[in-house]
Amino acid sequence: MHPDINIARDIDDIRQIPIIENILKVVCQTTGMGFSAVARVTDEKWVTCSVKDDIAFGLSPGDELDLKTTICDEIRHHHNPVIIDHVDEDEEFKDHHTPLKYGFQSYISFPIIRKDGRFFGTLCAIDPQPRELKSTNTLELFRLFSELISFHLNAKDQLESTQTTLEKEREQHKINEENTKKFTEILEKEVKSRTKQLEENYNALKKLNKDLESFAYISSHDLQEPLRKIQTFAGLISEKEAANLSQQGKDYFNRIKNSAERMQLLINDLLAYSRTSMSERKLETIHLADTVKEVIEDLKEEIEFKNATIKVGKMCDGEIIPFQFRQLLYNIFGNALKFAKPDAQPIISIDCEIVEKSNEDGILKKWCHINITDDGIGFDQKYGEKIFELFRSLHPKEDYNGTGIGLAIVKKIVDNHGGTISASSELGKGASFDIYIPVS
Repeated sequence: MHPDINIARDIDDIRQIPIIENILKVVCQTTGMGFSAVARVTDEKWVTCSVKDDIAFGLSPGDELDLKTTICDEIRHHHNPVIIDHVDEDEEFKDHHTPLKYGFQSYISFPIIRKDGRFFGTLCAIDPQPRELKSTNTLELFRLFSELISFHLNAKDQLESTQTTLEKEREQHKINEENTKKFTEILEKEVKSRTKQLEENYNALKKLNKDLESFAYISSHDLQEPLRKIQTFAGLISEKEAANLSQQGKDYFNRIKNSAERMQLLINDLLAYSRTSMSERKLETIHLADTVKEVIEDLKEEIEFKNATIKVGKMCDGEIIPFQFRQLLYNIFGNALKFAKPDAQPIISIDCEIVEKSNEDGILKKWCHINITDDGIGFDQKYGEKIFELFRSLHPKEDYNGTGIGLAIVKKIVDNHGGTISASSELGKGASFDIYIPVS
């Protein structure tokens, strides 16, 4: 489109704003100035779009000024308003070429910025007499009017864009109607193909689960049987043939027994992890105090041996998979006992409550929040996420027996419940676990 055609359209857009004459009238009445206008300012032209002229300045809509002789050209570059109460007393503008050329003493001009950031022009006013223009009310009035003009321009653009889009959509709809039958046939073929692929994937998944169950069976029977024999015979040799063994031989057999015991522990933990992965998700509403009581009973010997205290605070109902959640609490309590400070009486606390918080999609939901804390040796917070990884152990095996699977099982159980878990700690200051389980 030719630039002059664009200018003509811009002038017409301003003149079509129903309140534009009233805006210019209010500007003059409020400020006492005799000339006000909306100007279209480009990188080449300054053109009046709408004018109120009570001082015979001599401009009508469509008239032009030499762009370089206007202050609006400067506003086009910096996008800031310019306000001059009295040119002769203004250090910045008393020798400026624009007031010298056009003979005004007071001047105010605010930029009109389109919604997309493009500069349209200015809302401006001049008068041969000085005026008090820098009051808050005057500045706020100009800011409001310039934004209102921009709003009307943007609304018109949006209307035109919507009309163009509707016309394109009507044309597209016509094309779509012609292609509907062909599209339906293609879609039906695609659905059949996808359905067949889903069935194949489902059958492959069933086979994979069966293989996983077979692995679990092998782990619990075929692998453990020879391991038990190694433990049994190593124990018998150490006990009954000890007199015939050198000190080094006894040491070798003790190492065999320790390695076998560690292998046994690893198999048991792997079996527990695989069972956690395979379990059906059958939730029951359980009062968590009952589950905590069961776990404390299971750990009774370790608790008495460590002379530990379990503090059970406020409890609530949770929608859980019962046996998995017992395993979760068992693993966290067991870790707290294992990693207690030497020669200290461990204190483990648990409490829970129903809270509201947003999920990953920003939707506010109810959660059962469970907090478990201990006063053990703790860990460096930089490992706060890594401790839930499979086979991740932060402490030397010779100091703390374990496989590094316990907290991975905990994380897997929380995932099975659709929840979240986080851990916080400092070295030597215990650890704290926060678990959130969704509530229907």
